Amino acid sequence: MFNRAMMFAKQHSPDSVRVIARRAQLEAHNARLRLTVPVTNRCESVNIYHCAVRKTASQWVKSVFSDPIVYRHSGLVTYDPRYYGWKDPRVVPPNRIGLSLYFPYKRFSKMPKPDAHRAFFIYRDPRDLVVSSYFSTRDSHTPMGDVLEVRAILREKSKKDGMLHLIDHLAKKGMFNAVRSWVDAPPSEKVRLVRYEDLTGEHQLDEMEALMRHCGIAVPRPELTVLLEKYSFDRMNDRKKAGAVSHYRKGQSGDWRNHFDDDLTREFARATGNLMDKLGYDKDAVSN
Repeated sequence: MFNRAMMFAKQHSPDSVRVIARRAQLEAHNARLRLTVPVTNRCESVNIYHCAVRKTASQWVKSVFSDPIVYRHSGLVTYDPRYYGWKDPRVVPPNRIGLSLYFPYKRFSKMPKPDAHRAFFIYRDPRDLVVSSYFSTRDSHTPMGDVLEVRAILREKSKKDGMLHLIDHLAKKGMFNAVRSWVDAPPSEKVRLVRYEDLTGEHQLDEMEALMRHCGIAVPRPELTVLLEKYSFDRMNDRKKAGAVSHYRKGQSGDWRNHFDDDLTREFARATGNLMDKLGYDKDAVSN
C-alpha cells in the first residue's frame, strides 16, 4: 500500500515538488552519513563523475554509491545537480560523487573539474536501450520533460509502431550520438568506459572492484560483495513492487530479441549507423 501511494505521488506531483523532496532526502541522507559513519579510507579524488545516458541503471548506481560502505571508504557523499538547478559553477561541488550526468563527452570535457577527479561512463546495447526506454516511457517513468507527450503517443500505437516512433525520437534527442561521443573520445586515465552488461552480469564483482579502484575507492572485497547483494536487481525490484510496473523492469541484457523484428532492425540501423560496431556488440548477439 505504501509503495503504491509513493508511485501515485511520483506520477502526480508537480516537478518542482519532486525536486524539493529529492533535494531534502539527499541532504538528510548525507547528513546522517557524516554524523554516523566514520571514514576509514579517504579517496584521493576531489570529485567522481558518473556519466551515462538514460536506461543504463542510473538509479542502481545512485543506490550503490550512496551507501554507507562507499562513504566509509571514500569520504565522498553523492550529489545530483538536477535537484539543485545546476546552479553550482563547477556543476558538482568538491568532495562529492556527481550522479547521473547525462552529458555527451564534449560537454563533459568543457565542464570545470578539479585535476584530482575520476569519471566513468556506462553504456549499454542500444537495442536494449530502445526496449527499456519504450516500456519505461509508456508505463512508469516519472512525468518530466517530454515524457507525458511521448507517453500519449506510445499508448495510441501498437508496440511495434511505438518502438519505431521511439527509435526516431531518441535519435533526434541525440541519445545515440551521446553514446558515440564517449566511445570516440581520446583515451584518458581519468575516464573509464563501463559496459552495462559487465556491470550487471556474472562477473559483476570483478567489474565493480575494477570500477571502484579506478575511482580511487578501496572497498574490501567482502564488503563489496555485501554491497552488491544488497542492491541486486531482484531485491530492488522486490522493494519497488506495489501492483504497479517497476521502474527497474528486468534489467536484462538481450531483451531486445523478444521485441525486434526486421522492420525495427532496419529502422534501428538507419538511426544508429555504425554505432554497434563502435561499441563492439555483435549485431546478432550480445556477448556477456
